[in-house]
Amino acid sequence: MPAEARAAAPSPLLVFLHGGGWVVGDLDTHDAPCRALARASGALVLSVDYRLAPEHPYPTPIDDAFAAFRDAVARTGELGADPARIAVGGDSAGGHLSAFVAHRAAADGGPAPALQVLVYPATDFVENYPSERLFADGFVLTKANMDWYEGHFLPDAAVKPEASPLRFERLEGVAPALVVTAGFDPLRDEGEAYAARLREAGVPTVLRRHPGQVHGFLNMTGIGRGPLEAIAEIGGAMRFALALDR
Repeated sequence: MPAEARAAAPSPLLVFLHGGGWVVGDLDTHDAPCRALARASGALVLSVDYRLAPEHPYPTPIDDAFAAFRDAVARTGELGADPARIAVGGDSAGGHLSAFVAHRAAADGGPAPALQVLVYPATDFVENYPSERLFADGFVLTKANMDWYEGHFLPDAAVKPEASPLRFERLEGVAPALVVTAGFDPLRDEGEAYAARLREAGVPTVLRRHPGQVHGFLNMTGIGRGPLEAIAEIGGAMRFALALDR
């Protein structure tokens, strides 16, 4: 919790879903970036766990993420959060889950996030994008990594289209989006393609590519200024978006 949130509640809230390919990762792996995002945004950050593959493949992590968002909405008084300023976001697999949360919330007409923050999200399991071929090896996240994660999360290849946010039939009415990509990331192009689809659907969307960064930079705050500057920018964008009258 940032100091300003302690001083003046209710505060904006980010429900954060960690990355890790739907197979690894937990609250501890993403504690540092969550703290940095809280400081940069002035928002409360509620980091939530979800069940992981292979024991719990698609769609269980999505169901857990949506249940966590709904639980946060129901507990805004307890959390000191403003129900009109709840965002959902995450990195990589967490970005994928956040896109699903925003879409499902819009589709079922229930409480919806005010903002979705998608940091180098996975959005398409169907098409092979140029960035996947360009950065297939040597840039932290490799093609072998992606195939391993995907094989555990989607053991039934037939569900790949329905598990892909980029393949949603309709995107009209989903929450405004901040989509953040990294220049040297296999997932770069599909994340940016999703931002384009959101814009085509009339969803207010900001796309920001950090050209010198690699996949996973959110967890690399100890090895250079670039990741810290990116987090500061994400936090600033959240601060602005969650301050708008709706």
